[in-house]
Amino acid sequence: MIIDPANVDPVSSYKLMIGSITPRPIAFVSTTSPEGINNLAPFSFFTGVSANPPAIGFTPVINGEGRLRDTRLNIEATGEFVVNVVSEHFAKQMNATAVDVAPEVDEFELSGLTPASCEVVAPPRVAEAYVSMECKLIQVVEISNKILGGSFVIGEIVRFHVDDRVFDDYRIDADLLATVGRMGGNTYSRTADRFDLPRPTLDDVKPAST
Repeated sequence: MIIDPANVDPVSSYKLMIGSITPRPIAFVSTTSPEGINNLAPFSFFTGVSANPPAIGFTPVINGEGRLRDTRLNIEATGEFVVNVVSEHFAKQMNATAVDVAPEVDEFELSGLTPASCEVVAPPRVAEAYVSMECKLIQVVEISNKILGGSFVIGEIVRFHVDDRVFDDYRIDADLLATVGRMGGNTYSRTADRFDLPRPTLDDVKPAST
């Protein structure tokens, strides 16, 4: 089957993407509005984009009512945000923040998660997270202002917060971190079932001479 996105509705394209681009890591983003209200929301269009400087990017998609996400508005207003890594032990609380609520609602209070002070940026990090990254805004790349369109928010990591239990000489213990990923629909995945593939050399991959 070949599908031309121009011939289907955006929701269908969205379903194809979230069902195929899997598993997707979750950027659990905390921000603070100019009025001082904390916001916390998950985004699964998320990736690392650079290591020098360390930078990450995520996409807050415009909702079905055509409204920009509070997360994006707060970041554009303040230039700061925190990305918290989602572990399985607080996945249900993370999911609670996916509810579409008014800007004056504090999702830390809604979810029962604990705000913790950051070192450089004003928004709080999630105390329950084993890894959090304080970020300064680099750029917001506008992709589309249509429903289910959005922007790619790029931020420079200015501080890492890493729980000592998962840290070993700058390597992260994947078993203890126990991240979850998004699949399609309401489905999530665990990262407990893993396998290793050592990076090959050219000699390992080139065809044997005949």
